[in-house]
Amino acid sequence: MSGEKFFELITFTIKRNIMKFESLREYLLNKRGACEDFPFGPTVIVFKVMDKMFALIPLDKKSLRINLKCDPELALHLRAKYNSVQPGYHMNKKHWNTIIIDGSIPDDELLAMIDDSYNLVIKGLKKGELPHGSI
Repeated sequence: MSGEKFFELITFTIKRNIMKFESLREYLLNKRGACEDFPFGPTVIVFKVMDKMFALIPLDKKSLRINLKCDPELALHLRAKYNSVQPGYHMNKKHWNTIIIDGSIPDDELLAMIDDSYNLVIKGLKKGELPHGSI
């Protein structure tokens, strides 16, 4: 592969990851009561609802990935089903998965994993802590 072709491939991959990141970020922030924070420094973006973390995206990795909260049984099932779903990196591995976003998981299933993570956190909140407009 020539240097020019290699540069084109790298540029395409970077642009695709940026577009995927922006879509993910928008989806996460559109959750009721969601906000982003950088409690671990500028290279890790944390998405919270009512100050409880439901997603984390490291910005310093080669491939785009996201950590999501997950029911322990479902976490094991997803890890068995997809090579790109791994025990949560730097997280409680029983309750968190790290998903490498490499195209091997359909977008609708990835979005369902995000929804599940958010809903698990919401379910753990007291009625007075729920974001305005939640059940």
